[in-house]
Amino acid sequence: MIPDLELVARVTSSNDQAAFQLLVERHQSAIRGFLRRLLTGDYGTADDLAQETFLLAYRKMHTLKSGGSVGAWLHSIAYRQFLQFTRKHARQRVMAETPEQSHDPRHATDAEILVQRLMDFVSPEERACMTLAYSAGMSHPEIVEVTGFPMGTVKSHIQRGKKKLQRWLQDHDHSLPKDKPTNGSGPDQEAQHA
Repeated sequence: MIPDLELVARVTSSNDQAAFQLLVERHQSAIRGFLRRLLTGDYGTADDLAQETFLLAYRKMHTLKSGGSVGAWLHSIAYRQFLQFTRKHARQRVMAETPEQSHDPRHATDAEILVQRLMDFVSPEERACMTLAYSAGMSHPEIVEVTGFPMGTVKSHIQRGKKKLQRWLQDHDHSLPKDKPTNGSGPDQEAQHA
């Protein structure tokens, strides 16, 4: 398997479309999943923002720091696209579009549905930090890189979001595992499968 940074070099040096396509194929699922969580299940908008993310990444590929993580860089672009979208639509409550034809809600698990509903109970900033930590498996320094938040703010958003979710689950007769390490497991562990 060709490393991401080698594919980036091919794209920037010789405009290699096949190399870029490999990068898209490798990262599109994670980016779409991240945006779907941020948008609490709005599949149509998430897919549109994912497409915009990759178009922008293609144009800005030369700005990726040497030795940087392509995944973290793409997540940071996706997060900025999400922020622009929410600012643009701040005055109106965006209603979730009907999922695309290929998405059949009957195939969604109860856990996936619950996670999407729960994400409405935390702020967008908490949602972003928690999704990056638990769904994307990113470390706190990587989340700092993606969001631009200070380290303490990232930790606070994760803790505050977890407490809100734990409180909601307890109030609604559900249970949640107590604090677990941020190694990809935790209150949002079902989200890894999305």
